Amino acid sequence: MDVFQIDDVLGALPRDRDDFVHFFAAERLSLTVVRWLAGTVDDQTPHAEDEVYYVVRGRAAITVAGETAPVAAGSIVYVPGLVEHRFHDIAEDEDLEVLVFWAPPRRRAAG
Repeated sequence: MDVFQIDDVLGALPRDRDDFVHFFAAERLSLTVVRWLAGTVDDQTPHAEDEVYYVVRGRAAITVAGETAPVAAGSIVYVPGLVEHRFHDIAEDEDLEVLVFWAPPRRRAAG
């Protein structure tokens, strides 16, 4: 059994820059945490894996395949593989912290 505390996993991220940490990988799923600093922009490009984003803290907007929606703590977003997407309009007063579920597992650097 693998059990994680989200605050512990997020604590592995540097506080002074946007960054991510892959912290779990299994045969069919992997997990990453990501922090975008308040007021910054997500510069990721599409990747092959399907993703589910769970917003832990912060507020922003996400655009997926040209459709935009607001997100905040508790929001869950599904993004199919190879689809253009990014978080933007990240609130100026709080970092955006996100848990990412990857299927199939992400085995290389996120981007």
